Amino acid sequence: MAEPTDDVEPRTTAELTESLGEELAGDVAADTISDAAAEAAPAGTSASVLRSSVLMGAGTITSRIGGVVRGIALAAALGAGTLADTFSLGNTLPNVVYILIIGGALNAVFIPELVRHMKDDSDDGEGYADRLITLVGAALLAVSIAAVLLAPWIVQLYAPQYSTAQHDLATAFARFCLPQIFFYGVYTMLSQVLNARGHFGAPTFAPLLNNVIAIATFLLFIVVAGQARLTATALPPGQVALLGIGTTLGVAAQALVLVPVLVRARYVWRPSFQWRGAGLSTAGGLAFWTIALVLVNQLAYIVIVRLATTANVLAAENGTTAGGLTSYTNAHLIFILPHSVITVSVVAALLPRMSRAAHALDHSALAADIGGGMRTVSALIVPAAVALMVLGTQAGVLLFNYGATTKAEAQLTGSVASVLALGLLPFTLYYIVLRGWYALELTRTAFWVTVVLNALYLALAWPLFQWAVHSDHGSLALIALAAGYVGSYWITLVLGWVVLSRRIGGLQTAQTLRALVRMCLAGLGTFAVMRLLQWLVTGRLTDPSRIMALLDIALVGSVGLVVYLALARSMRVTEVTEVVGMLRRRVPRGR
Repeated sequence: MAEPTDDVEPRTTAELTESLGEELAGDVAADTISDAAAEAAPAGTSASVLRSSVLMGAGTITSRIGGVVRGIALAAALGAGTLADTFSLGNTLPNVVYILIIGGALNAVFIPELVRHMKDDSDDGEGYADRLITLVGAALLAVSIAAVLLAPWIVQLYAPQYSTAQHDLATAFARFCLPQIFFYGVYTMLSQVLNARGHFGAPTFAPLLNNVIAIATFLLFIVVAGQARLTATALPPGQVALLGIGTTLGVAAQALVLVPVLVRARYVWRPSFQWRGAGLSTAGGLAFWTIALVLVNQLAYIVIVRLATTANVLAAENGTTAGGLTSYTNAHLIFILPHSVITVSVVAALLPRMSRAAHALDHSALAADIGGGMRTVSALIVPAAVALMVLGTQAGVLLFNYGATTKAEAQLTGSVASVLALGLLPFTLYYIVLRGWYALELTRTAFWVTVVLNALYLALAWPLFQWAVHSDHGSLALIALAAGYVGSYWITLVLGWVVLSRRIGGLQTAQTLRALVRMCLAGLGTFAVMRLLQWLVTGRLTDPSRIMALLDIALVGSVGLVVYLALARSMRVTEVTEVVGMLRRRVPRGR
């Protein structure tokens, strides 16, 4: 769970969710963005990056909204107890491989190498892409088959405390879902080919198809299972197959829908097994340290999943509010939404330019891109974090208090999201720092800093979790995991920032810190006003309904936005006013 992810929605550790009708809109967006991204605007100018990512951000927002609805449908179908956790574990295993192996190794290697070969090769890098896709695709297929065969042992590794029945159910879900590894990899590779050619829109819209199919699967399950699902502790084989096959079909569709977009981008993949002497050794060398990073992340992830699933088992034994892997997943889904919409959109458009600057050894331009990107995303991330800190519990009730999920379970999910919000700013800034290392092909540096990140996460989360479950505060077990997550990112951000700054001779640190301090002061004032207003309006409600949660979010959130903008303007936070000005100029022109 200690990852900045790429931008597909995470399941449990990060974001991983995510018809054909949306693909056309995505392609139009991709064409528009590619034109903007192709313009080499002055390094570090946030406006140029914003222009390159506005429409891609629209695609991401659409996909993320679909991801939230997907989470709501899952919560309504299976609730937040151990039954839901068995599905979440089975469906999370391929997602973990995607985030930690595919999303890590391929994102670290694929864009920089594709950009390099597009520039240096006479065929614009098409032959290199053919060979790399063939090699990685073959490896993915082998890994997927092996994972399905090893499913019982994989489940045992992540949830040793499960009973035999729970283990068998999680294994059944895993066997249906583990083929997603292959399709997540295909999606990532095809997306990176499009990104390297300046097409950013289609990959951001593609997860919507995944979400639509998954949502339909959960709704169909609700109809098939009926009221019996509300108290079920096991499922018939047919219902297990329905959930497993349906979610896997969604991932397959997400990948395959990009094929016609690639054809329109004038790239058609041709299998090529001429791997020797094709320059793939460079990518393999870069991937070595990323794979090592995967192993470190995986060790930490195993511990966190064990703790989260244990929390739900103990809750069932003690009769307390259910909250485990599924609740933590849904809390992280809320937490990651601002990052996915804001940061991922900006950085996806920025990364090719960063790669070109690094390739040209223009470290001043690279530093300007990184510093400008940090300031731009922070202008929007800070108020989003404040809003989530204040309104997280209400968001949990509004989003997840349906069907099999009780109000108390939904409130717990929202409370965990509120705590995670304290780490939203360092999470997103570290994400940008990590992309700086990727652009420089410093995957070994990323590995060692990630070792520190995971060590800190476990060092903080483990004792806090043990205190919670062995005291009278068992309901705080997931809060403890969230607190460890937050602390580890704050500390690692400082370390990563210093290391990267020294590597490239500066990172516009003074300018960026001044902007961040002013943004955080504006955020602190906004937090105080929102909490006061919340107490005056809804603070006396002990059992808020979904309607009251919605009113609270609308009223307090709107006032908070106005207050933040006013404070930022009075403090002369130019990044905030620049973002607002850009959005005002762009929105009226939208079609």
